[in-house]
Amino acid sequence: MNYIDTKYIGLVSSQLLKFTEKKKGTYNFRCPYCGDSAKKQNKARGYLFSMRDSFVFKCHNCGMTRNFSQFLKDQNTMLHDEYVLERYKEGMTGKNYQVETPDFKPFVTKPVFRKNIFSDLPTIESLNTTHPAKQYLLERKIPEIHFSNFYYAEDFNAWENNQNTIKEPRIILPLISEDGNVFGYQARSLNKNSNLRYITTILDKQYPKLFGLDRINKNENIYVTEGPFDSLFLSNGLAMCGADVVLDRLRYGDCTFVYDNEPRNKQIVDRINKTIQQGNKIVIWPDTVKEKDINDMVLAGHDVQSMVECNTYSGLEAQVKFNLWKKI
Repeated sequence: MNYIDTKYIGLVSSQLLKFTEKKKGTYNFRCPYCGDSAKKQNKARGYLFSMRDSFVFKCHNCGMTRNFSQFLKDQNTMLHDEYVLERYKEGMTGKNYQVETPDFKPFVTKPVFRKNIFSDLPTIESLNTTHPAKQYLLERKIPEIHFSNFYYAEDFNAWENNQNTIKEPRIILPLISEDGNVFGYQARSLNKNSNLRYITTILDKQYPKLFGLDRINKNENIYVTEGPFDSLFLSNGLAMCGADVVLDRLRYGDCTFVYDNEPRNKQIVDRINKTIQQGNKIVIWPDTVKEKDINDMVLAGHDVQSMVECNTYSGLEAQVKFNLWKKI
């Protein structure tokens, strides 16, 4: 049995619903390809089992079969890249192995970005108090301590050099890694009729799509919210920049997930259920709260930090609270 494969099975396991180790070298979970039974949530017919020097995936519902390298790539491309590199270092890739030799071409020349790609944009802090962008943030009670880190683009499409010629003002929220590198940004529209409230641009894909990485303390509990502004109202907060964020890639020990208070939104309900199934801590909003997100709760006068701390659950208790909260 290969110790590297076993290691990466452990790393990807948090993404696999109902994951258990049946016996040494055999793991069982709900099939991520077909989803197993839609009616019976406890059905788990996906298996990873040891074969020769590696593992093989097999679903006894849909029949999907993949070697472990293919399976890992399907579930988490970033983990897969690390896995291939680790196998390569041990001389376990290429001919006679089920794992391809890594392609180092993308690493030969790395893109070079300007030291400060926002240097031609004014900060929100520098704008007049009557400016629409600053007014918007003040009206939303966004903490002013962050205004020096946000920028304003009068004509976002022209600044980004994209094909859209419509002039649209946006607030720019930089995405900064723990080591201080700008790896992207989110652009919040000031146009109420905009089809896209947020536009996310990633410049360096080696980093997870998260807002606030430069501000958190990994040794303390981290609150993970849906919106970037929501994360600013909680101590040690992060925000997901899209529904496809794979949070186990953070390798942080203690996270509490704070989704919007929308019990009739199927996408949010499904994500909360998945988060609970993965064994994570989750906030389930009480019935007395009618606002849909943290920013609206702040505007309504709630003490969101205390409310979040008092309504954090996990395991069976989380499942019970979730079943009472959801409306679909």
